[in-house]
Amino acid sequence: MANSQAITTSFKVELLKGVHALGTTVARGGTTKDTIKAALYLASASRGAGDTVYNSTGEVSGTNYTAGGVTVTNGTEPTNTSTTAHWTPSASIVYTTVTLSTAFDAVLLYNSTQSDKAIAVFTFGSQTITAGTFTLTMPTNDGTTGLIRLA
Repeated sequence: MANSQAITTSFKVELLKGVHALGTTVARGGTTKDTIKAALYLASASRGAGDTVYNSTGEVSGTNYTAGGVTVTNGTEPTNTSTTAHWTPSASIVYTTVTLSTAFDAVLLYNSTQSDKAIAVFTFGSQTITAGTFTLTMPTNDGTTGLIRLA
């Protein structure tokens, strides 16, 4: 068998777990999992790969919606399937009894424990909701459909 160049699968999982600090200074000291939050954004906002931290520019506002969004249920340990590391929240993301009358189509996952650092932006079809519950159903936590996948 020949050698093959690759980032190891274990390293990908360990990145999701916050094990490695490759910079010149170590910013991590805690041993408990971080709090992940999910904020909704207007269809007219400009969220994307360039986001580095949560900010309220373009965030939805309305009845029973709190700026910064909701806390994500983080009961799933990052793992891997074959060579793909993956993590998915352990429950759907739910905004209860909200009225959001301006069209929204994106959610920002961010780490509120680590200075509100952005994790990912996910888009969906444009929505409005009146006095209802808005639910983002999580995919199966595997290497093909997991919410965050590192291949």
